[in-house]
Amino acid sequence: MELRRSRGARVLALVCVLGGVLLLVYPSDGALLRTIIAVGAIALGAVALVSALRPFRFGIHADGLTIRRPGLRRDIRWADVGVLVLDEPPRRDGRPEPPRLLLVPAPGVPLEPVTARHPIDGRPAIELLVLDQVREQPDQVSAALTRYAGGRFVDLLALRRAAFDTPDLPVGLRGYHMDRVDRLIRRGQDALMSGDAATRQAARGEIERASAAGLPIAQRGYHTLQTDTVLDALVAALADQQSTDRETAT
Repeated sequence: MELRRSRGARVLALVCVLGGVLLLVYPSDGALLRTIIAVGAIALGAVALVSALRPFRFGIHADGLTIRRPGLRRDIRWADVGVLVLDEPPRRDGRPEPPRLLLVPAPGVPLEPVTARHPIDGRPAIELLVLDQVREQPDQVSAALTRYAGGRFVDLLALRRAAFDTPDLPVGLRGYHMDRVDRLIRRGQDALMSGDAATRQAARGEIERASAAGLPIAQRGYHTLQTDTVLDALVAALADQQSTDRETAT
């Protein structure tokens, strides 16, 4: 499977360049400020356009991965792969970050450059791809990697959804601090995925203590009532897992 580069970067670059040209062509009052803005837009667009036009290839095939992109040119055999992880970084201010594909090499395989960490155990990793760079959806990339990489590939996006599928929380004035809530939800999801009773118990306790103490309020944040409902459901899921563990042990 050959991934195709997204057109978004090229379109944005062209818009910047054309917008700057139009500002220069149609003079008006405040010509100096307009000229500064126009030149800046043209320069920014030109740099982005040059980057967008550089060679790009990301192939997923029976022998491994073929990568040709700015900052990384490499052929990676499956035998050199310890684990491939499809992950989504934590949200920022309630906005989702694009998923990324990380590589932890097999033992003894040189690792450079270290540009990331395994999201669960912190092992050094290489960021192979940010998925907003390509047109294919995460599910399509996941299907190809599952087919060719087999057990070396872990789809954390799917595992988190299966462990606890979080709805999109509404945002409004005077709501819970979004980054704090997102960290708690991620903590609970990762604990549910871990399969470890102690980890789940620790995550449940952290969420309960945070809720009891009162989550911080921000000028713009998650709706409090619906967030409380989601966190209560997450605590219940963590408790159910612990009950299952006890029944299994007996």
